[in-house]
Parts: sequence; C-alpha cells; structure tokens
Amino acid sequence: DGDLAANNGGWQWSASTGTDAVPYFRIFNPFSQSQRFDAEGRFIKKYCPELAEVPAAALHSPEKLAAEIGRKKIIYPALMVDHKVARERALAAFKNL
Repeated sequence: DGDLAANNGGWQWSASTGTDAVPYFRIFNPFSQSQRFDAEGRFIKKYCPELAEVPAAALHSPEKLAAEIGRKKIIYPALMVDHKVARERALAAFKNL
C-alpha cells in the first residue's frame, strides 16, 4: 500500500509503529465511553435486547448494571474483566517493555 498518509494515521498509529504512535497509557474505559457517546444506551439496547429494560444510567456503571440484572432476574453473563484492575496490569506490563 503506497498511501503514506493513510498508513501513518491508520494502521501504523494503531500498531504504534508510525511517526505518531498511540500512547501506551491511553486505555479507554468502555463504560465511560458508552456514557459519553450514547448516554441513552441505544446501541447497547439494540444489540443486547436482554438489556432493553435496564435504565440507561445502569448500563454505564458495572455496579449498577450488576444490581439491575440481579433485581430484574435477567439472564446475562457476569462481567469477565474488572476494568480498573486490567488497566493497572496493562500499564505495568507496558512500562516493563
């Protein structure tokens, strides 16, 4: 591929091989991102219909979401990753590279 501008701003940035690599410490939080860009939870409710009756505010908080799932007896898998713990582990791993 000979499109240097597209390469550097696209896959090379994502892979941290370009002239302006992605900062290793920028680890996005899926809950805060969903709150910021879809406060009403439309995307989540569309693609996870079992969560359609969960209030939007609960969709953006791991604790509130778990409570709503339990309260409403919704069949939904438990969270597999504690974002805060995983973020700290990833940062520590990157610092040791």
